[in-house]
Amino acid sequence: MQNNNKKSALTEKDGIPQPESFSKSALEKIVESRKAQPSSEDLVKGILAKNITALSRAITLVESTNPEHLSKANEIINACLPHANQSIRIGITGVPGVGKSTFIEAFGTTLTSLGKKVAVLTIDPSSTISHGSILGDKTRMEELVKDTNAYIRPSASGETLGGVARKTRETIILCEAAGFDTIIIETVGVGQSETAVHSMVDFFLLLKISGAGDELQGIKRGIMEMADAIVINKADGDNIAKAKLAKTEFNRALHLFPAKKSGWTPTVATCSSITKEGIIGVWQTISSYFELVQANNYFQEKRKEQNQYWMMETINEQLKNSFYNHPEIIKLLEENKKAVANDELSPFAAAMNLLNAYFKS
Repeated sequence: MQNNNKKSALTEKDGIPQPESFSKSALEKIVESRKAQPSSEDLVKGILAKNITALSRAITLVESTNPEHLSKANEIINACLPHANQSIRIGITGVPGVGKSTFIEAFGTTLTSLGKKVAVLTIDPSSTISHGSILGDKTRMEELVKDTNAYIRPSASGETLGGVARKTRETIILCEAAGFDTIIIETVGVGQSETAVHSMVDFFLLLKISGAGDELQGIKRGIMEMADAIVINKADGDNIAKAKLAKTEFNRALHLFPAKKSGWTPTVATCSSITKEGIIGVWQTISSYFELVQANNYFQEKRKEQNQYWMMETINEQLKNSFYNHPEIIKLLEENKKAVANDELSPFAAAMNLLNAYFKS
């Protein structure tokens, strides 16, 4: 007779109790460490010690729109200011498709091979719908991003005038304090961004391409007047002859403009970002410019004018932010907008209503 009470050998036994996959106490410590922000003193020490992580965290604070971060960011900037202003600041502009990123990578790697420390501040176009960056400059500068003597910082342009990142001016100071002696600022190449970038750099470079049908038609007087040099990019293969022709035409056009206050005569050159032909010549041109403007004191005067300009711009920005974030204005703004839309109030009268309410509060 079969014994039904006998246990099967296949019966599963309780094994050794498994430990938790992650220690709760360790997890809490990690979460706390991530929440904890380093002090402004620690970030400044890190920046002066050329620590890229500290530099990146400080730039993030500077770019933040959180009012709580403003005072901390200002502390960092003020502490770094005595260690700044020792670099060459170069602005690079050109329409989309001209090859700015490829040029900057070739130019940047050439400079680091000469012993320079290069910081590239790129302004990514922002989507007006999602507000996210459309382009990723780190993915377009694969060689330069791996260079230990280079630092690339893309910033979304947001809704600021001309697509220029709101805090690029302060970021320059932090990069200089971190030991970068050459600062390159790339503009979006659309809108009014060129004017803003011109007001924060020492040398302004305009990139063009040949064969696009815009050798003369596409010349904008304002940008041409700002340019200290014009470089015809993509001068390789079948484009070499076209690039030489474009160079001649731009040289003729430059003679139509008045002399610059710096005493510098703008130049036109050709280069290939692929073969790097002519890249070193661009640096030699920039070096010649700096020798001239430092000798005639224009360099120092321009820096002083730019500092005053950015003081006024900061006042304008802070007043604007204060106005639109004021609780009374937030409440009255929609009412006045509706009245203007319905022709019950003129735009000028509505504006005065709002301004009077702001200054009375």
